[in-house]
Formats: sequence, C-alpha cells, structure tokens
Amino acid sequence: MSEHKTTEMLNQEAEKVWAEIKDKTLTPKDRGTIPGQEMPSRDPIQRAHEMGEVALGYTETQARVEAERCLGCAGAPCTKGCPVGVPIKDFIAHIQKGDFKGAVDTIKTTNLLPAICGRVCPQEKQCQSFCTVGKMLKSPEKAVAIGRLERFVADWERAHNQITVPQPAPDTGKRVAVIGSGPAGLTVAADTRRAGHSVTVFEAFQKTGGVMVYGIPEFRLPKEIVSKEVENLKKMGVEFKMSFLVGRTETLEQLLDREGFDAAFIGTGAGLPKFLKIEGENLIGVFSANEYLTRANLMKAYDVEHANTPMFPAKRVAVFGGGNVAMDGARMALRLGAEKVYCVYRRTRTEMPARAEEVAHAMEEGVDFHFLENPTRFIGDENGKLKAVELLSYELGEPDASGRRKPVAKPGTEHQLEIDAAIVALGNESNPLMAATTKGLKVTERGNIIVDENQKTSIPRVWAGGDIVLGAATVILAMGEGRRAAASINQYLAGK
Repeated sequence: MSEHKTTEMLNQEAEKVWAEIKDKTLTPKDRGTIPGQEMPSRDPIQRAHEMGEVALGYTETQARVEAERCLGCAGAPCTKGCPVGVPIKDFIAHIQKGDFKGAVDTIKTTNLLPAICGRVCPQEKQCQSFCTVGKMLKSPEKAVAIGRLERFVADWERAHNQITVPQPAPDTGKRVAVIGSGPAGLTVAADTRRAGHSVTVFEAFQKTGGVMVYGIPEFRLPKEIVSKEVENLKKMGVEFKMSFLVGRTETLEQLLDREGFDAAFIGTGAGLPKFLKIEGENLIGVFSANEYLTRANLMKAYDVEHANTPMFPAKRVAVFGGGNVAMDGARMALRLGAEKVYCVYRRTRTEMPARAEEVAHAMEEGVDFHFLENPTRFIGDENGKLKAVELLSYELGEPDASGRRKPVAKPGTEHQLEIDAAIVALGNESNPLMAATTKGLKVTERGNIIVDENQKTSIPRVWAGGDIVLGAATVILAMGEGRRAAASINQYLAGK
C-alpha cells in the first residue's frame, strides 16, 4: 500500500503547482499538464474504527488548481452527463476566479443539494466520463474532478455562513403533496415551492432524508449535511409531516380528494431487500443490508451508550454483493467492531458496480475481497446461529445483458468460510404499499410504478420518480427524475 498523504502534504504539493500557474495565461495544452488533485482523507487504520467522515475535501488551493484543469469547452459535454443539468463549466469558471459563492449559486440554479451530490454521486460514470480533459489524456481517471469541486464550494458556503435560500415565486394558491423525503422528493419539493406552490412532504420515518439518512453511512455522508439541506427547504416554506405513512395513515386518494392537494408526487424509494434464497438464510446472524445499515445509521446503534437499538455483535462478517451498499455494509462492520470483514462477489473488481473510490477506501481499511465466489448455503450451529458459509468458485464467461462478463460456476469447488454474521447486499425491490392502496396505479411485474416521459403515472394529478420507478439507483438519478416531475407538475398547475 502506498504512503497515506495528509491534507498538509497534499496542500503543499498544490501550492507549488499554484505558484507556477496562477499568473500565467494557460493554453489547453498547459491545462492538460496540471496534475489532478488527490482528495485528502483520514488515515485508513484510524478511520476504519471511527464514524467520522473519511474524505476530507479539497483545500482552497487544491480547488483552485483542479479548477484550472478545466478547458471550458464550448459545447460543455460534461453537462450532458449530469442528470440534473448542472452548468458545470460555468461554476468551475467561478472557482478559477476565486468566486466560490458565485460557483455554488450557479450550481443551485439546477441542484439545491450540492454538498450531498458532491459526496455520493458517481461522477466518474456521469459528468466526468464526458470530460474532454480525460479524453485528451486518454484516461477517464484524469478527468477534471467535478464532484470534488462541487463539494468544495458547497462546504465553503456552509463554513463561511453564506448560504442563501432561494426566494419562491408569489403564492399560486395550489398545493402539492410529496410522498417521501429522499433525494427525488426533496428535489420536487424545492422546484415546486420555487414556483410558488404550497408544498407538504409526507415522510414515513421520524427523520427526513430517505436513503441519504438510513442507507448511506455517516462516514460517507454526514447526517448534519442532509439536515442542513432540509432546513433550507423549511426556510423556503416547505412543510414536513413526519411518521406519516401514506397508504396507512391516509391513502393517496384521501390526500388528493379529502385534503385538497392539487398534485402529488410519489418518491417512496425501493425499500424491500432482495435475498439470496439459499439454505440457512433464516439463521441468527444473517441480515439484509437494509436492516443492518438502518440500525447503524438512522437508529445510531453504533452509539451503544445512548442508542436504544441493539446491534448484533460479530467478529467475522461476510458481505455479499459488489455495489455501493455492499461497500457501506463492509466498512460499517469494521466500525462496529468486526475483526475480519470479507466482501464476496461473483465477478472481479473490474465488473463491480460500486464506485472505484469506495472500493479503494474499503481495501485501504482492510476489507478482504473474495472475487469470483458466491454463496451456496449458510451453515448454523446447534442453536441456530450462523457459523460458516459455503462458497462456490466462478470464472468469467461471455458478456450478459448488463455488458459485464457473466459469472460461470465451477462445479466441485465448494469450500467453507467461517463467519458469525452475513450481510446480503443484492439490491432492493419496490414496496408494494402504494400500489396495494391506490386504485388504478399501474406498476411493473417488479412493483415499479409506470410513468411517462414526464414522470406522470396512470392516475391524474399524480407523478412518481426515483427508486420507486427506477428500482435501486443513485441519488443523482433520483434527483433527475424529481426535476423532470417538478417541471411537469409546475406546467400542469400553471395551466390549471
């Protein structure tokens, strides 16, 4: 493992580069020679057992240097890769001038959650994959670090107490119900409130934020940041009703007809976990990633002195899956006291859907990856407690429908791994409650709500978006659907 560089070390390197370029008129070729800035992070050995945020964010000098790598392309190809259409080259141009407030205000013309997106969005697969610098250097990893710059200016705004709340348009007298306070719901709330409508968000849990609070761990996305973004919506006049389960507390029809809402948006997410469906999955010690992470994140079970929620004690934990949720589960297990954590994935690292940064962080922290293996059964002791998992080895065959090479089992390679806890992180399916309690709401075989190109559902006055439509996706894709839905709702209410 290479030497871990501290923030001070990385900033010193950036200052040397900045001294060379700050007074120069840079050509595109010059910009291509500026080294990309590494994100400072906490020491892997120390952080693996603490809940504090891992990535520390750019220093001001690092941000200025990284911004100078941007070519300001006329066609702004990076924006084409952004689900919410952030004017990327424009906000980076503000950073180049040292105008950090102007940068964050530019982002907020299309995205009110930059501190969140800068931390958890897969920029390398979206905006940065279109970056001309990455293409020019023939290396996607060397694209301009758009997400890190977005995070920097959002954090700068908060640290310098310069947050400005968008001013809503004059009151229209129209009322919008938003079901779910995850990324899609918060985006719809922001955009419809900006248009002057009265907005009420109905949340089933006692805390706002959806998957950003119950799913993504504190060490990757501090909950204080999510609550700050929600506070800004409240300052805009958005109302939140907590512990309100639409479909049980009241039905969607009752909200529209009895409560008098003019439009509704369903953003309830995909909350039902998928399982392996193998022998022993009901043994004590086998968890879905949903339950495991919700206990640790939303209920703060890691804080044993103050939390009322117990957490299963385990020393040898295996996580099954290769996405971001699997990385979150594995890294959380370390922080909850596991001495050994394995991540079992039936393909190789190349095919993993998790962000490269999250995989690298997990490896730095000591997670042991078992590639080209998959579980066949869980094995319990005489008391029904998990004691081992049987694994089967695989090899890669031809690409499947996802474009990744298909894992092919190698018969006769069964072997056992001793564990006392397992976390199944294979994705989620849609909660059937909305479909079961809403007459005429059309869904797919998997329970995902069917919408048109404007996020309209089969029911008049009702839109939907995010994971309840997409299946388990990303925060920024959910926000993109929320923006599309809000634009359609605003157009409908203007006509009405």
